[in-house]
Amino acid sequence: MIFQRKGSGVSWLLVGLGNPGSKYESTRHNMGFLAVDGLARRKGFRFNKLRFRAWTAEWMVNGEKVLVMKPQTYMNLSGESVGEAARFYKIPADHVVVISDDISLPVGKLRIRTGGSAGGHNGLKNIIQHLGTDQFPRIKVGVGAPGQAGYDVVDWVIGRPLGEDQKVLMEALDRAGDAAEVLISQGPDRAMNRFN
Repeated sequence: MIFQRKGSGVSWLLVGLGNPGSKYESTRHNMGFLAVDGLARRKGFRFNKLRFRAWTAEWMVNGEKVLVMKPQTYMNLSGESVGEAARFYKIPADHVVVISDDISLPVGKLRIRTGGSAGGHNGLKNIIQHLGTDQFPRIKVGVGAPGQAGYDVVDWVIGRPLGEDQKVLMEALDRAGDAAEVLISQGPDRAMNRFN
């Protein structure tokens, strides 16, 4: 494939968005990290290399090598890491799959899109800036919005879900990982039909 770096074999990037550090573990804003961590446990790959300012792992899907990434740049600068890896491996934007949280979706709802605006998500906004396009697939995991007027959205997304929300989100994270596998192996239309 002319888009790949010769000899690398990497043909896809799968990016889980989140913030590094124990302060942010298991928060709503770390749905991307949690989704790819769960996928790693279920599929048997490990995040063992720090490259492109991200923890990375390699995962084979239907004979295609996928570089799975957890950028360590903090959410708002995720595009620096993603753009660097995409340029290095010459990965086209339509082969960069991003998993993120979304406050505009009900808790646990998935929405898969092949492109579009950042929808107010600063991590996606930065990736759009560094890829130079908004035409890349993304899997959004709904985390809901604060239920009371005047509640700070930042406090909401860096808060930890509890009770039923936590249970629903854990199930959604497994579905998000499954959706990424279907998107990569069978295409975005199949993934959207099955998981949206």
